[in-house]
Amino acid sequence: MQINKQSVKIREALEEDLNPLVEMAKKSFLQAFTANNKLENVESYLDEAFTIDQFKRELPVPASTFYIAEINKEIIGYTKLNLVPAQTDIHDPESLEIARLYVLQEYIGFGLGKELLDKAFAFAKQKGLKYVWLGVWEHNPRAIRFYQKNGFEKFSTHPFPFGDEIQTDWLMKKLVI
Repeated sequence: MQINKQSVKIREALEEDLNPLVEMAKKSFLQAFTANNKLENVESYLDEAFTIDQFKRELPVPASTFYIAEINKEIIGYTKLNLVPAQTDIHDPESLEIARLYVLQEYIGFGLGKELLDKAFAFAKQKGLKYVWLGVWEHNPRAIRFYQKNGFEKFSTHPFPFGDEIQTDWLMKKLVI
C-alpha cells in the first residue's frame, strides 16, 4: 500500500469525530497489544478506556488535546496530549505528556507516527514547555525503537494496571528544542 503524504490531514479532534475515533482507537489498540497479552485483559482494558462514554469525558478536558490523522476523512491515527492537571504521572507544568499515540497497522511505516509526534512537539513549543514525556510498555520493542529513534530517552518506570496484572511502562522523555 502506498499513501500520498499530502493526502494525510492532521487536525484537532471534534465532538463529531468521537464515534470513528473510538472505533479506530479500539482497532489500533487490538492490533498493538492482542498478540502479547491475555485476551481477557485486553478486553477488560478496552471496556474501561476505549468507550464512547470515556472519550466523551476526555475530549472536552481543557488540559487534554486530541489530534487525529485522516485520509479522505477516514481516521487512521491519533494522539492524545495532556498538560497538568490531566497528566498521569509527572504533573510538571513545564512538560507535555503524550498519553496515547496510535496508527492503524496498515499505515505504520509511512511516517504518520512521526507526523503525530511532530504535532505534539509543535504544541509543546507553542505552550513554552521544556520537555515531552510518555509511558511505553516495556514489552513493546517496536514503539520503544520508534521513540528512541526520535530522541526519547528512558528516565524511569511506572506500574500500569492491565486487567488482572500489573505491567511495567518505561517513562521516556525528550527536551523541546
